Amino acid sequence: MRTRHYRNKLEYTASAFRWFTTEELATMGEITDRNALGFHVPGGFDKVLQVDECHLQPEPSDSVRNFIRAFAGKQEPGFYDIRKHEGWLRTVMVRTTLRQAQGGAGECMVLIAFGRDEPEAQKALLGAVQAEFPNITSLLWTINPKGNDTIFDLDIKVFHGKDHIVQELVDVGHPNLKYRIGAKSFFQTNPEQTQRMYEITRDLAGLKGNEKVYDLYCGAGSISLFLARHCAEVIGAELVPEAIVDAKLNAQLNGITNVTFEAGDLKDLLNADFIARHGKPDVLITDPPRAGMHADVVARIRELAPPVIVYVSCDPATQARDLALLKDLYRITHVQPIDMFPHTYHVENVVRLERIA
Repeated sequence: MRTRHYRNKLEYTASAFRWFTTEELATMGEITDRNALGFHVPGGFDKVLQVDECHLQPEPSDSVRNFIRAFAGKQEPGFYDIRKHEGWLRTVMVRTTLRQAQGGAGECMVLIAFGRDEPEAQKALLGAVQAEFPNITSLLWTINPKGNDTIFDLDIKVFHGKDHIVQELVDVGHPNLKYRIGAKSFFQTNPEQTQRMYEITRDLAGLKGNEKVYDLYCGAGSISLFLARHCAEVIGAELVPEAIVDAKLNAQLNGITNVTFEAGDLKDLLNADFIARHGKPDVLITDPPRAGMHADVVARIRELAPPVIVYVSCDPATQARDLALLKDLYRITHVQPIDMFPHTYHVENVVRLERIA
């Protein structure tokens, strides 16, 4: 497991008023450059620390970020003023993929968000980035005049290349699985550990080839597709409709036809009609957000009472809360924590539960 340069996605904030450390102020002399393109200082929404070298994401992340900072710093529109919510260069997102079978770099996406529309300046910056980094496979941009940096409600435009990148995962005995990742798509940020986590999930599911599997909180279908070639059928359910669109596209990309995806609030979606359409599961996978499962979803799982449950969690505390609600019907037979974020206290945890006869 690599402990540096393991992330496939980072988001950098641009600021016209850089935050200087005490050490910098003591040694740098006269301040002539106040622009920053880096990370927020903890506890300060308007404090952005300039990052020259980041140990979290592999190249070309550092090179791209530093090039954009230098080029944009010479242009008139300038960097964003976070306090006043005005200015031009606002955020930069870099996403990369690994080719799991061969190792090494795969594809690269760069998305630049501008606080206001400056067509000539944007064309110059984007053109310069394309020329300097011809290996960028997806160069995107957007205008964000809002009071926050989220991009989910913005119109993303393609300057060069595709509107997505493709991550591959190894499926032993089968062609590599390919996942289409757009600017707004969710995908685990540590691809090497994601490979291991999905393998553990598949192994703990104990699939023999004839099972019907429910995949709750399926997102873009990443776990669903990883299991699909090893069972009879997978039914994925997810709150976010856009994620279900991605899941269906990913199924098509891999030629996988034994998967069905539905969008809806799971506490309402998992009703008698849903079960009548799909039948009861032999195995249930659940991978909820950090808040864990809604109590009504847990109640529905109790009614379904599948023989095996595999619970994948990014917050062991809420996982433990949910497991306590199932302890009279299930026994825990395996627990496997996975370090997805080295140098932090965050951990993923996979638990297998078997129904008490």
